[in-house]
Amino acid sequence: MSTKFLLGKSAIVSGGSRGIGCAIAKTLAACGAAVTVTARDAAALARVADEVRQAGGTAGVCALDLREVESAAKVVEATVEMFGGLDILVNNAGATKRGAFLELTEADWADGFALKFFGAVRLTRHAWPHLKRRAGSVVNIAGVGGRTPGAEFAVGGSVNGGILSLTKALAELGVQDQVQVNAVNPGAVRTERLNVRLRALSEKHGISLEEAAQRMVREAGTTRLGLPEDIAHLVAFLVSPHGRFLHGALIDIDGGETKTI
Repeated sequence: MSTKFLLGKSAIVSGGSRGIGCAIAKTLAACGAAVTVTARDAAALARVADEVRQAGGTAGVCALDLREVESAAKVVEATVEMFGGLDILVNNAGATKRGAFLELTEADWADGFALKFFGAVRLTRHAWPHLKRRAGSVVNIAGVGGRTPGAEFAVGGSVNGGILSLTKALAELGVQDQVQVNAVNPGAVRTERLNVRLRALSEKHGISLEEAAQRMVREAGTTRLGLPEDIAHLVAFLVSPHGRFLHGALIDIDGGETKTI
């Protein structure tokens, strides 16, 4: 398969300013796609876009808050105006608060759904007519907590479970409209958010960050911690010509963390 198998395609990656979203945006651009990265941090988005362009790719930015109802339409309209259409939507934006169930507030729950779930719903709704026109693809970045909920991840597990259900519903519509829809469930991935947890583990037990990482891997029973690029390469395959038979799939990429069927 050519390294430029997405040449002539355009994509939106939400939450593209850092971590998994940044890696996905860079990987899709390296495969030839023109990419719009969107998030709230304009300076971080500008850095990602500059890095894409320096590597020979094409990138645009759209700095806004997907919690706001009108933002999704703005991202889609800006992308279509910049690149002439839309082929790929990656719903990656959204972080949810960890914590004991009885300590989570109404605001914690509302915020968890506002960005990750409703942001994905709105982006997909506005992108769908364009994706239908070009037989495009949607990839929802959910998380293993949607399959295996935990007491400290009540918000995130609930949101991710909703994303997985949404994926199956949209996949049925996608058969009719020739829009590919899949979800990816990352496990523990070395982003800044995970590094915060590793530092807390390191301080709690008086061990190094690397020892904390090894402890996390042992306790989860996994092969290793993931890298943002691991997720990005899977997404690139899904939206490539070779990944089109995958449809309605909920794919765990977690080093074996998910033990259930």
